[in-house]
Amino acid sequence: MIFLGSAGVPTVCRERTTAAGIRCVAELKLNAFECEFVRRVGMSNEMAREVGELARELKIKLSVHCPYFVNLCSQEKEKLKASQKRILDSVERAHFMGADVAVFHPGFYGKLAPAEALEAVKRACAEIIDGASAKGIRGVQLGLETMGKQSTFGTLDETAAVCREVERCVPVVDWAHLNCRYGGVFKTQEDYGKIFDELKPLKLKHLHTHATCAEYTLVGAGKGNEKHHLTLDAKKPDYEPLVREILRRKIDITLISESPTLEQDALFLKRVFEKHGYRF
Repeated sequence: MIFLGSAGVPTVCRERTTAAGIRCVAELKLNAFECEFVRRVGMSNEMAREVGELARELKIKLSVHCPYFVNLCSQEKEKLKASQKRILDSVERAHFMGADVAVFHPGFYGKLAPAEALEAVKRACAEIIDGASAKGIRGVQLGLETMGKQSTFGTLDETAAVCREVERCVPVVDWAHLNCRYGGVFKTQEDYGKIFDELKPLKLKHLHTHATCAEYTLVGAGKGNEKHHLTLDAKKPDYEPLVREILRRKIDITLISESPTLEQDALFLKRVFEKHGYRF
């Protein structure tokens, strides 16, 4: 199945609450919603349960995005523990609302070499999973997002390495981030296919992804750094070849629009899928 939705409350929604956002997504004939805990986890477990009941009633697939203030590579014990708590709190809310993945930005290399950062992230994720298990939470996966700057942990290889070795961790492919990081790597259907091939060893039943476009600067040797998000008509990258490759491979996937025009670009993707024969 293919799920399309917005990262947070759609821009056309007058009431700026999670419940209103889910209703709005359903009215727009989309079928996914990512609950954004941008600065903090301000939702109670009871509210999360109510949100989940509404989403199930409206047949909306839920996911959660953890607060941005997370750095699992931090060498400061207090910052690391605070980061882990923010993720664990998000996982707990995801559990009560019936979301299957809690997405987060793993962190910055800082003074660590990439190999050292990988070990730090693996340790931190394993501890979060242990914390979730202690709370009786087993159905929520940790979603490590691929990142768009050279200073951040989150190449596709790094993300996949964590997911191979730590249970209940999955990659969250941000197509624009990877396009920025590798200096405009996505030009053809085959370029997208290489990503799916690299993820094959993980044997994922469903792939959670983010869709937007982004401006980037080149920093040499085919590498780049993300600057800011753009709408999908910027074609940085072009999503039509991705749609064709998803349909060719019959991939179960979620695409959450993080575009400046959230729901408009989710609907744009829907039209592209329908153009190529998919029926929602």
